Amino acid sequence: MSRPAPSALALPPWLSHALRAQGGPVPWSAVVRGALAAGPLLLAGVISGHTTLGVMAAVAAMLAGVNDRPGSRRASVKRLGLPALAGAAGVLGGTYAGEHVGAVALTVLLTGLGLLAGGISAVGPVASAAGTQVLVAAAVGAGMPLPEPGWQRALGYLAGAVWLLALRLALPTPGSLAGDFRFDGEREAVADVYDAVADLLDAVGGEHATARRAALTAALDHAQDTLTGPRLRRYASSSAERRLHAQYAAALPLGEAATALAWVAEPVPDRACAGPRRLAAAVRANTSPGPLPAPHRSAPALRALDDALLHAAEAFDRGKGRDLHTRRRTAAVLVRAVFGAGGREYGLRVALCFGASAGIAQALHHAQWYGRHEHWYWLPATAVFLVKPDLGPLASRVLCRAAGTVLGALLFAGFAAVLPRPEGLIALVALSGALIPLGARHFAAQTLVVTLLVLALVMVGGEPQASLSRIGETLLACAIVLVVGHLPMPGQRGGGVRSRLTAAGRAAYAYLAHVLREADAGHVPGDTGAGRTRTGPDTRARRWTLRREAYRALTEARTAIALASAELPALARHTEGAEEIVATLERLVDATTACAVHLDDSGRLAPADTGQLAALLDELTAECDRRGLRLPEAPAPGLPLAG
Repeated sequence: MSRPAPSALALPPWLSHALRAQGGPVPWSAVVRGALAAGPLLLAGVISGHTTLGVMAAVAAMLAGVNDRPGSRRASVKRLGLPALAGAAGVLGGTYAGEHVGAVALTVLLTGLGLLAGGISAVGPVASAAGTQVLVAAAVGAGMPLPEPGWQRALGYLAGAVWLLALRLALPTPGSLAGDFRFDGEREAVADVYDAVADLLDAVGGEHATARRAALTAALDHAQDTLTGPRLRRYASSSAERRLHAQYAAALPLGEAATALAWVAEPVPDRACAGPRRLAAAVRANTSPGPLPAPHRSAPALRALDDALLHAAEAFDRGKGRDLHTRRRTAAVLVRAVFGAGGREYGLRVALCFGASAGIAQALHHAQWYGRHEHWYWLPATAVFLVKPDLGPLASRVLCRAAGTVLGALLFAGFAAVLPRPEGLIALVALSGALIPLGARHFAAQTLVVTLLVLALVMVGGEPQASLSRIGETLLACAIVLVVGHLPMPGQRGGGVRSRLTAAGRAAYAYLAHVLREADAGHVPGDTGAGRTRTGPDTRARRWTLRREAYRALTEARTAIALASAELPALARHTEGAEEIVATLERLVDATTACAVHLDDSGRLAPADTGQLAALLDELTAECDRRGLRLPEAPAPGLPLAG
């Protein structure tokens, strides 16, 4: 009897990624905001006689809607506001450059801007969104034929983005309707951390323990991001916010103890999971958790879990806020991200794609390839979205962009033939804006919706129907990005993954070095609620901060590796072996956490602890040597630290 060969039927990673869509409930609040953003702005412009400014404001609202992802209001201020400011600057600079310099000089300027924006995009998601908007807005400002001067265009653009941000801050959401209007998802995010701790305790000793630990890291990252913002600053300013701070801070020692239990695979009593779940319910209901069941105190990690539960109960009752255990990134860290291997490689690719597409677009424009159409900016703007690794692997982005554009353009051609103008097109803009949050689940769907919206804006602005040229420009942009994406670059390939691995190694080593210094200084065992050590009362808080940074950096490295592995084979081969390195780094951080818990319990590190750390460091060194990756110098867990 022959066995089936599933591998023969398996799709290649780059194709399976293109077919994968995100799930989840419908974000109705985001749908409402999208419906009230671009469409009403365009309607206001038409009614007031400033149609072109209405088009510019609607473009900004559309781009802000793309960035309007789930999260708290306070987090949305930075996530939407900073890219909007960058986009307004791009419109201003692009307009004056397009009016006062020739085609060749403009291409050089846009290429240089692409190099800068691409490097800055390596800093993080918000910086990446800002880099995208400044490039798209610069191309639109330089190429869109509007009668207003540059400063008016920039103000119109900024007004459109601010309008969506105002809707985000003012309109109620399911999270705020359930309780205090000031909190929009913050309570749920903190409660999810406690649930993730309970899930990890459930999985201790089982095959799902590693996945549950990763889920705990994701929950902590999300809660930390959700609690960060202009209204809930690092130090809380109201009793409700201080209480929420305290509840988040109380989850950190619980997560530490649960991670240590998962590492040593200690048996966990069933009742141990009940405590974190009661705490999660108390956070959601904003009530007291009541009496908490205590686990057995037969092992260091179980004693740490018991102490953490007692500390959490006290924190819930007292509600004294603590900081979020984050550190502002220094200028040196930001510069390293921009000019490091990942920033350099990404900046060069963005510059080449953006500059080449701008130059080709202007050549075709001046050769009258467009006929009466005046939208050469579409080609470089499309290339910017295609070259963004945030949106998925290169092959997946190209396939989804091409499919979404073709379907959207053909669909719009049908709408344009039957809809009244301009009221029908304005209604189509409003409908498309409402569908953007749903389209975010798949890049092709998002492209389809954005294509409908942009083509409708172009027609309302006075230009003829442009579906065919939109398809041609998109396919040309896909070809440009595919070619540039496979060009050899200075230095080693896979710079983005290498820079993430280096950052993860640096964070893991900083965490390990801190724990070793605690042991060397002579840790005082006892009640771990206040983290008493001879090195000072803030030692344990700093340890939590370093642990959070290490796990966050590891998550970012895993995300970069997952995207790189789904590229075409010619690109994916440059990151082979990276997954093994990050897995070893994760085990090193898990082992360091277990050592820290043991240190709290006994005041010293046993030879078995330092032996485990040394073995993991040796394994990591061997894997890096095989991969050709150089991590920062690791601290040596010498036997004198064992006491």
